[in-house]
Amino acid sequence: MNLQDNIKTSIEFLKNAEALLVTAGAGMGVDSGLPDFRGKQGFWTAYPLYEKIGIDMYEIARPASFTEDPQFGWGFYGHRFNLYQSTTPHQGFQLLLKWIDRLGWDYFTATSNVDGHFEKAGFPPERVYEIHGSINHIQCVKPCCQTIWDLDQVIEIDESTMRCVNVPVCPNCGGTARPSIPLYGDWHFVGTRLEGQRRNFLNFLERNRNSALVIIEIGAGTTMPVVRNVTGSIYRYCKNINIIRINPLESEIDSPHISLKCSGLEALKRISEGLLS
Repeated sequence: MNLQDNIKTSIEFLKNAEALLVTAGAGMGVDSGLPDFRGKQGFWTAYPLYEKIGIDMYEIARPASFTEDPQFGWGFYGHRFNLYQSTTPHQGFQLLLKWIDRLGWDYFTATSNVDGHFEKAGFPPERVYEIHGSINHIQCVKPCCQTIWDLDQVIEIDESTMRCVNVPVCPNCGGTARPSIPLYGDWHFVGTRLEGQRRNFLNFLERNRNSALVIIEIGAGTTMPVVRNVTGSIYRYCKNINIIRINPLESEIDSPHISLKCSGLEALKRISEGLLS
């Protein structure tokens, strides 16, 4: 089937749906102008200084970046925080909310993105599962307690060195703070917020065990298959599922599910034209 035929089938899936799950990977943010860090080269394209000094994302995304050299760790994560804060979520988020409002589905979102853009676009926090945590929240690097706080300061970055000028501190003990994101080899991540989101997600699946559930998977590839694994795991909970996989590069999926080989925003716009007409 060609793209237009698959769009029509996607619309039929949604018209017959009782519940909607949106699973989103890095490709969801690309339409907002965000980098997806696909492999070392993608990371270095976004941050050429790190290529020059021979550092990749995996070397930064470790607890030691904040215990041994927090200016270095916050240089990268602070820059990302500022980028996500200054970027407006693309129109596709609003289209999803419009569908939900118009068609009255039960719904949930699960994303590997740490940008907080589902909430920023207007999705209620209790309907968002951020699989990798959120850059908008901080915790103590030790940690001295199990509390998580909002990151509510402007992070100053010296972009000539990619080092942070004003490292965030723990509001409880005054020591170094770090993003509330699970890092590589991380034994100190405070998972209380994430566990609450996961419980809400599992509750959504439980109450829709027998519902006609449509999963729209957007921009989730195989390089980091976390979101694809979530999509695939839903079969353990729900019986009546149709999947719409949207990906310009890796859209393949077995029938009766639907593949849309295009960007997330393009697919959502084209579906919306038929779904709400």
